Amino acid sequence: MNIRWDSEEYKRNFSFVPSYGEDVLSLITVGKGARALDLGCGNGHLTSALYKRGFSVIGIDQSDDMLSLARKDYPDLEFRKGDALTFSLEKKADLIFSNAVFHWIDGERQEDLMENISRNLKRGGELVFEMGGKGCAESVHSTLEEVFKEKGLLYKRTFFFPSIGEYAPIIERHGLKIDYAILFDRPTVQSAKDGLSSWIRMFDSAPFEGLDERRVEEIIREAEKRLEKRLFINGRWTIDYVRLRMRAHRL
Repeated sequence: MNIRWDSEEYKRNFSFVPSYGEDVLSLITVGKGARALDLGCGNGHLTSALYKRGFSVIGIDQSDDMLSLARKDYPDLEFRKGDALTFSLEKKADLIFSNAVFHWIDGERQEDLMENISRNLKRGGELVFEMGGKGCAESVHSTLEEVFKEKGLLYKRTFFFPSIGEYAPIIERHGLKIDYAILFDRPTVQSAKDGLSSWIRMFDSAPFEGLDERRVEEIIREAEKRLEKRLFINGRWTIDYVRLRMRAHRL
């Protein structure tokens, strides 16, 4: 996973991530009582939502901080530490659900991800997920890339934002049949007053590793200046999200 989480800041200013994820739950077709896995469960909000829908659910995440938050807020649910590429269930799942996780995994590891999901899913079992899609937050990334270049620095893109056409073959190569797919724009308003700066520091910190705080602040302020006309709308920063949402069944 190409991200390190500040769980308290996530809970305070980025609750929109699991909140938007609740809409993804509407794609699920398996019935109550099914064994479900919330892959990349984060703070456990959607794990709890799956439980309330009648599923026998386990949450898996790689972040100790996020798991600590999940266990604190939902003490009656089961949470395990695990990697999306290597987790293993004692009994295969009827449903694997994931929200805003897959785009943090390197593009060259997506085949491994889907192979492991297929391995842990029953025949006829369902995969439902949402991830960042092609063009997600491109205004921010391209502007930062520009500012980095002007300062003689390399802006590393550490995320994977595919189109439907790029991602569907990866899924299908691992014994899954897609029956729903949509790529759509979802401009996302930030709750923090310094919305763009907070967003960058939470979700796009990797390119800044090794830079001192003065340089980081300088780059972010320059990006804010260039993006204000496009993304500062009605007094709030709005990030130009694009989402890829899909459902597939294991053959």
